[in-house]
Amino acid sequence: QVQLVESGGGLVQAGGSLRLSCKFSGDIFTGYSMGWYRQAPGRQRELVASITRGSSPNYGDFVRDRFRISRDGARMTVYLQMNSLKPEDTGVYYCNAQRIVGLPETYWGQGTQVTVSS
Repeated sequence: QVQLVESGGGLVQAGGSLRLSCKFSGDIFTGYSMGWYRQAPGRQRELVASITRGSSPNYGDFVRDRFRISRDGARMTVYLQMNSLKPEDTGVYYCNAQRIVGLPETYWGQGTQVTVSS
């Protein structure tokens, strides 16, 4: 069973930075596309960034070069470096894993809260 454990969320002032981590376990890491999604109260979940081995990362339009996603195969961990944070970045950030070999499967972490104050 794939498990995703997020960490690194917290409270930060506008203009500050946070680095989120997502630890993957339970399957072969290279067989999955990894991503970060976020959800604010009353809003639908939206893509922040995703990364697939051998492909360029994808980013949501709102990122505007402020965020960077990366993955560490040795640690089976995906990171989201967030800089120049804005209040509208506030929400619960979820790690996502999508299997890209065999039958598709999708897994979600439990989320980590990011709060950006003015």
